[in-house]
Amino acid sequence: MSKISKVGDLVTGKVISIDSGAIRIDIGGIMTGVVRGRELFSESREYTNLKIGDEVEATVVEQENELGDMELSFRTAGNQRVWDRLASIMNDGLTISAKVTQANKGGLMMKVDALSGFMPVSQLSPENYPRIPGGDKNRILEHLKLLIGKNMQVKVIDVNQKDDKLIVSEKAVWEDEQKAVLDSYKIGDTIEGEVSALTTFGAFIRFGNGLEGLVHISEIVWQRIDHPKNVLKIGDRVKAQIIDLNKSKIYLSIKRLVEDPWKSVKDKYKIGQIVAGVVHKVEPFGLMVKLDEDIHGLAHVSEVTNEALKNFDELKEKFRIGETYNFEIVSIEPAEHRLGLKVEGVKGKKEEKEEKEEKKEEKKADKKEEPKEDKKTEKKEEKKTKKTEKK
Repeated sequence: MSKISKVGDLVTGKVISIDSGAIRIDIGGIMTGVVRGRELFSESREYTNLKIGDEVEATVVEQENELGDMELSFRTAGNQRVWDRLASIMNDGLTISAKVTQANKGGLMMKVDALSGFMPVSQLSPENYPRIPGGDKNRILEHLKLLIGKNMQVKVIDVNQKDDKLIVSEKAVWEDEQKAVLDSYKIGDTIEGEVSALTTFGAFIRFGNGLEGLVHISEIVWQRIDHPKNVLKIGDRVKAQIIDLNKSKIYLSIKRLVEDPWKSVKDKYKIGQIVAGVVHKVEPFGLMVKLDEDIHGLAHVSEVTNEALKNFDELKEKFRIGETYNFEIVSIEPAEHRLGLKVEGVKGKKEEKEEKEEKKEEKKADKKEEPKEDKKTEKKEEKKTKKTEKK
């Protein structure tokens, strides 16, 4: 074996002696190899607690040293075996333990067996995921740094030895656990839980045995809101309905447990009715108006004044948030949850359109009358001409 073994080859032998700084290995009874210093690779579990007589693999780093021994390395061989083992773990979908060693704005550096791996922020479980309002990267990093030194249960989701890439996921373990628990739930079930987080796009509700679902902002209340914090706060106990189960993701609705007020909107309000409404938001496209606790309407910018507005600032000056104004209802669409308004006394788009149509009709009528008058004049002139000729 010693004749054909060259640098880089993997050889197998038995441990014949163990000193503090070196391990000697018998290679097929033909040659002795030695592993020492940094080549011992004590980080890998295959090469810790070795005993005389143990069979080991090592990589040739020098065919013969000054003492006639073959210089071997556990480090290279062990590194290959760890990559192979982690690839097998990924393929089998097994869960392993990994330790957080560093943090950066993109995620966590992990000690996975004897290798360095990476966990992107998106692969953290809900428990450790940094829900930072506005997504401030510096605050996210502060949160991630608190995880340094922590051991996590993870799954390997990408192994590429050539690119030295090892990606792990804590979320994948959490998703597997959720799948098992979710078997006891179905779409339409009502759950009760606690608001665990608020974001611009919705609220997270923790319920059951470690489960967490998302209530999208459009599923919190029947009215339009700017942010979930307008109606909810962390720690609130709420009831919600399960509206979708997508693998491990749970989607909830709070508003569907309450009667839709828009079903009876036409019993309360009629087109043409004058109502008092409170402006609760001013947008470039118009006014968001609160008619009551349940029904909100929109007065389009073209329906709020007869004069042309120069800019958005002029609109904000003319209509103040929190002030009450009189409006006329111009449209009601219960299915779309829309109610159109115009400021009382303003002509509005419909009236302007009708006026334009009337003017068009008047012009058409004028044009039809003009030719008749012309023809009468022509006939009179013809008669005069004939009389003159006879004379």
